[in-house]
Amino acid sequence: MPPLADGVAFAALVALLVTAVRHPSGRVELAVGAVSVTAVAACGLLDAELVAETLRHLGPVVLFLASILVVADLCAAAGLFTWAADRIVRLGRGRAVPVFTGTLLVAAAITATLSLDATVVLLTPVVTTAALALRIPHRPGASACLRMANSASLLLPVSNLTNLLAMPHLSLGFAGFAAVMAPVWAVVLVVEYAGLRWLHRRDLADPGQHRRSTSPVPMPVVPVVVVGAMLAGFAVTSPLGVEPGVVSSVAAVALLAWAWRRGLAGPRRALAAAHPSFAGFVLSLGLVVATLGDGPLGADLRSLLPDGTGFASLLLLAVLATGLAALVTNLSATLLLVPMAAPLGTAAVLAALIGLTVGSGLTWTGSLANLLWRRSLVRQGLPPSTREFHRVSLLLTPVSLVAAVATLSLVV
Repeated sequence: MPPLADGVAFAALVALLVTAVRHPSGRVELAVGAVSVTAVAACGLLDAELVAETLRHLGPVVLFLASILVVADLCAAAGLFTWAADRIVRLGRGRAVPVFTGTLLVAAAITATLSLDATVVLLTPVVTTAALALRIPHRPGASACLRMANSASLLLPVSNLTNLLAMPHLSLGFAGFAAVMAPVWAVVLVVEYAGLRWLHRRDLADPGQHRRSTSPVPMPVVPVVVVGAMLAGFAVTSPLGVEPGVVSSVAAVALLAWAWRRGLAGPRRALAAAHPSFAGFVLSLGLVVATLGDGPLGADLRSLLPDGTGFASLLLLAVLATGLAALVTNLSATLLLVPMAAPLGTAAVLAALIGLTVGSGLTWTGSLANLLWRRSLVRQGLPPSTREFHRVSLLLTPVSLVAAVATLSLVV
């Protein structure tokens, strides 16, 4: 890669990352993406073959992203997240520790099934609102949502875009991925729960209030059934080579038809929920990162990769993925690192995914989920403290990372 072209590619990546952090309007996202791709193409870094390969790889992932966002938004319109928060409060009788425990478990389940965006954008506001109504500190529940949005996305291929991007490099189907990662996921949840209980021990000492006898929020049956059928569909169709985005699109259409008949939502809301501008932004990011993988950055990363897949090597891969995610977000880091780790085998790719999920909670820029979570709390008038964020992340992330890699080394 010529020096000038190298500089343009890095500048394009920086522009895209700044845009991701600032999260402007959809038009600005699309404009920055288009200018970035045009710039690297003008330097001769994008040919038709590379573009076709990148779009072939990213297209199904973007389809899943758009459709699962619609599913999650329609579930919210139907009251699924409000019902979940109501059940947490009722079962915990309004007390701080049981409410926190229920919040963490529900956040983990929503992340695993509806992706991390649903947890940070849709569940977090409901949880914090419920905590304020009970006059208990909102920080433990909000922190649980954020930590689970990253760490709990290890379980299923569809829990995180990083997992989906890695699937073509794995010799595992949907069920196989879940079987291998389930013990890792369980260990991480235990570590995260214990760590958050200790770090938020002062807030959780607040007894809170007993739940008043109000009418319970009814469970939205149809959305629950559709989401359950969607998860079953992922497992059944994966061995047949059907992309998850096809299944989630069917679920989105089914939910939209139901919600439209009930007057809960229409096509305009569904289109807005799909965030087509962000889908275009992700494709632009993929094209720019693809050019960097063949340049000096790719060469530097390859020189850092271990030779084996023992515990120390897997931990090194996870740490490398964590550091890269902290610098360029986990989405960009996945596009760069996973193809390089793939020749080392399944264990190496899964170790990288641990760093790209659990490790992405280390810094604000580690994942887009962190930034969306912060923006969600700011909109509620509850801006999170950067000092508090890093107090939790710097103490908890390394422990979870080591525990996850240790478990992975025992099951693969």
